[in-house]
Amino acid sequence: MLEIKNLHARIAEDGTEIIRGLNLTVNKGEVAAIMGPNGSGKSTLSYILAGREDYEVTEGDILYNGESILEMDPAERAAAGIFLAFQYPMEIPGVATMEFLKVAMNAQRKARGEEPLKVPEFLKLVKEAAASLNMDIAMLKRPLNVGFSGGEKKRAEILQMKLLEPKLCVLDETDSGLDIDALKIVSDGVNALRSPDRAIVVITHYQRLLQHIVPDSVHVLYKGQVIKSGDKSLALDLEANGYAGVIGEAA
Repeated sequence: MLEIKNLHARIAEDGTEIIRGLNLTVNKGEVAAIMGPNGSGKSTLSYILAGREDYEVTEGDILYNGESILEMDPAERAAAGIFLAFQYPMEIPGVATMEFLKVAMNAQRKARGEEPLKVPEFLKLVKEAAASLNMDIAMLKRPLNVGFSGGEKKRAEILQMKLLEPKLCVLDETDSGLDIDALKIVSDGVNALRSPDRAIVVITHYQRLLQHIVPDSVHVLYKGQVIKSGDKSLALDLEANGYAGVIGEAA
């Protein structure tokens, strides 16, 4: 589903290179974990996948279902089924969460050539999804993410993911700011979306998230490159021994 080939990318404003020859393949049905120390390029990779304009790809390609996405803008990528859950979701005053969800879902349906949802059908879908994440439906009447706790923001993003049903889910440090209970609820929501037709990329510093969302593959990112890949046991080794040994092997 996702194939990244010799990707090089830099910050558009000042030309600082962040991604330096990154190669990665993620298959349908796979949960791939991306780990690495601070400054290794993990969040930058997620932004580039989503099409953020702050970054410029200077070499290489990103293939999604065999097609390059480099010329697609963020809206086109979203319509094609690519979803990014942010580490720090933005607050959007004046936009009710429920209205945001309705507009987003109908935009996706339009892109797929489907009819827009009628209000009763929309409300039924939202209530069912919210209940599965222990979310109070009253929260969805508030402006998007405004005044939400860290856990509420992450639940709101997983709610969006459940309702939009993307094919490639990229989770940028979803465990950031979550207590143990919220971590389990969010993880259960992600696990419910595991499917033979969907790929999930989980970006995290810590193995604790991967105790709840068990990955099929683990990839260590350092200085803009994948320096080691393995199965879930690699995450356990990193938790026990840190990144120094893996970095030393790649030097």
